[in-house]
Amino acid sequence: MGRLLIVSAPSGSGKSTIVNFLMKEHPEFKLAFSVSATSRPPRGKEENGVDYYFLSPEEFRSHIENDDFLEYEEVYEGRFYGTLKSQVEEKLAAGMNVVFDVDVKGGINIKKYYGEDALSVFIQPPSIEVLRERLIRRNTDEMAQIEQRLAKAEYEMTFAPQFDRILINDDLNVAKQEAVALLNEFLQGNSQT
Repeated sequence: MGRLLIVSAPSGSGKSTIVNFLMKEHPEFKLAFSVSATSRPPRGKEENGVDYYFLSPEEFRSHIENDDFLEYEEVYEGRFYGTLKSQVEEKLAAGMNVVFDVDVKGGINIKKYYGEDALSVFIQPPSIEVLRERLIRRNTDEMAQIEQRLAKAEYEMTFAPQFDRILINDDLNVAKQEAVALLNEFLQGNSQT
């Protein structure tokens, strides 16, 4: 039976970069990415079951009523995102370790559900000012959007103490190695119990 790695962070903290690094560069961890479900339509070349499980709002609501989600959120009216229990359980049963790249509330809910079988890691920028610089350098958002992301980041950072570990991403290469050490320790420690 596999284990779970939950990674949450404010936008621009390096969460996706670190998750992708762990998945690509460390096959020994047998990581399988948890694919979320959404009620929004596919964008560009997104594929069902690869990028997301695309459901209609009605299908999503039906899954909510059947308690099929580990966690879900209605981000906007009729626009849902969530994690289906069935796809996670399937990967765990196959002996894979499942990685979640989720928002803080989703991360906390998944940790509550799986308890000691999950390691929750909050990736935090060294400061809001550093985060502001990163978001500006990324050059993907207007300043108004960046300010919204920063306000949300400050709020999200208040949840950091509810995670098992906080990883401060000051230097990306150091943060990557710290993530490897954390995951290695978690998988080794749990495999002996």
